[in-house]
Amino acid sequence: MSLPTPSPREFLAAAPPGTRVVVRYRIEGGFTDALGDLLECGDAQCTVRTRRSDVAIALDLVVAAKQVPPAPLRRRPRTGA
Repeated sequence: MSLPTPSPREFLAAAPPGTRVVVRYRIEGGFTDALGDLLECGDAQCTVRTRRSDVAIALDLVVAAKQVPPAPLRRRPRTGA
């Protein structure tokens, strides 16, 4: 017997800050994703630090969320030779 899967809201509320997550949420005209480190999760919204900025997401708009592995190390740029 398996345990029930938590809802996206329950997952985000239980995840400790610093957990790397991807959050899919509704925007006008469709959906978008925020990939990065979870900074905080309150009663109404969560904040994810992406590569570009901190993204505040209303929990009512979240349709999916899960933990993801750490980001791969960035490669050094190649030097022309």
